[in-house]
Amino acid sequence: MTPRLLPHSSGTHALHKLMLVAMGAILTIAAAGIAGCARSEASTAPARPIAMPVAVVPVREADVPLTGSWVGTLDGYVNAQIQPQVSGYLVRQTYREGSPVAKDQVLFQIDPRPFQAIVDQAAAQVEQAKGQLAQAQAQRGLAQINLKRDTPLAQARAIAQSQLDNDKQQAAQADASVAAAEAAVSAAQAALTTAKLNLGFTQVRSLIAGVAGQATTQVGNLVTPQSVLTAVSQLDPIKVYFSISDAEYLALTASARQAGGDLLTGHSDLPLTLTLANGTTYPYKGRIAFVDRQMNQQTGAIRIAASFPNPGNVLRPGQFGRVTAETEVRRGALLVPQAAVAEFQGLEQVYIAGPDHRVHVTNVTLGPQYGNDWIVNSGLLPGQQIITNNLQKLRDGAPVSPQVISEQAAVATSSPTGGR
Repeated sequence: MTPRLLPHSSGTHALHKLMLVAMGAILTIAAAGIAGCARSEASTAPARPIAMPVAVVPVREADVPLTGSWVGTLDGYVNAQIQPQVSGYLVRQTYREGSPVAKDQVLFQIDPRPFQAIVDQAAAQVEQAKGQLAQAQAQRGLAQINLKRDTPLAQARAIAQSQLDNDKQQAAQADASVAAAEAAVSAAQAALTTAKLNLGFTQVRSLIAGVAGQATTQVGNLVTPQSVLTAVSQLDPIKVYFSISDAEYLALTASARQAGGDLLTGHSDLPLTLTLANGTTYPYKGRIAFVDRQMNQQTGAIRIAASFPNPGNVLRPGQFGRVTAETEVRRGALLVPQAAVAEFQGLEQVYIAGPDHRVHVTNVTLGPQYGNDWIVNSGLLPGQQIITNNLQKLRDGAPVSPQVISEQAAVATSSPTGGR
């Protein structure tokens, strides 16, 4: 029996169509799930950090002259207290206070009348002593004549020997009288000289040329040799006293010898700079005048006197200033801007932009300042790129975009909070 083929029914067609729709829905849901997972993974992945733009300067190497600076006190090159050498009443002041005076210029006048009277009396005593000397000389001459006359007569026995002995005695007495009279004349002349000297001392003079200070005694007062009338100071040149440490003294001595001088003998051409109290630099250079003989054991410092030209007597004793001198030259010193150095927990640090364009924090040991730079004793190499700005925003390993700038630009644009 031959089987009969059934015609395709409508139900079978609908089932097939339903299966196709279901499969499409499943594929759509799977694609949506895959897309959602991709978006989820993209949202949870960390964002790539942005490199911060920073300014950098290379570590430079140079021969650096190091200087020392010390507080100094100004004083006169020579200071003289003016005191009278005789006692008396002050009758006149012959100078203007604070004005220049010449050597041997009369500054004060003491009443000369008592001293003039003593001079006159001494002169009279000299004349009286001279008269007595003349009389003694005449008596000696007479005694010598008698002795000369009687000597041959006594030898011829024309006169008694006692007469000749008497003549010899009178001649000896006459010689003694002359000697006493000569001594009296000398004493009277010495008294006259002393009286004239004291009369001259009534004019109180300045023993040096300089500037006279304020008078400490008024006209009409009784003064004695213990009285200080005023003071005169030689101000051109003027001295500046300052103290330096033992190490600074040794460095300064070596620097003076390199300049061809000797600090200990004062023959040093080492230039000294003086900064005045108002911050201005004195236009004239000074030199070391002398060094004290020993170090102060309590302070560990030694005193030095410097000499500065002072035309016009502008500088005065008692002023203060700052003395600066070159102590040594450090060869091949490494320099970084002061603004590039940060302090963290007592450590000095700099931020280096490495070849990988990332920040590397490095501890350094600093030396003295030199202008706007620090001298770095250890921790850096020449040519390393030092970051000069945004230091507070940087962390070790952070990416950066370095831009090389000049040292002047680093000083001008540096943040006041980024430095040391």
